[in-house]
Amino acid sequence: MALMPKRVKYRKKMRGKMKGNACRGNFVAFGEFGLQALECSWVTGRQIEAGRVAATHFLHREGKVHIRIFPDHSYTCKPLETRMGKGKAEIAGWVARVKPGAVLYEIGGVPEDIARAALARVAYKMPVRCRFITKRHSL
Repeated sequence: MALMPKRVKYRKKMRGKMKGNACRGNFVAFGEFGLQALECSWVTGRQIEAGRVAATHFLHREGKVHIRIFPDHSYTCKPLETRMGKGKAEIAGWVARVKPGAVLYEIGGVPEDIARAALARVAYKMPVRCRFITKRHSL
């Protein structure tokens, strides 16, 4: 089943601008290790699900995988061989808007080398460059 919101106030949204860095969701909160985006992009629900499957398959159901992004932004696409005009097209899918610094996935309950290998497999599925980060412990 595809990731999508249960209901939204407005179905069709404008594309918007992807500028600036992530000011929320930019640190590891739930696990010990995370995957942080270094570029801005749209990440589709299928890509998010592919990353989750890759991580859980590599971890053999050990530890815990947290997904920190959700596809809540709709995008539209006109059918092929359709002339301009005739209004805005129908919804083609849902995406999560990712800015630089946003944490995409977190893993907890496994050693660092295993988490690093699992998140490397997840990063391969993502349309953005990513890096491995760890939780900052306060003194």
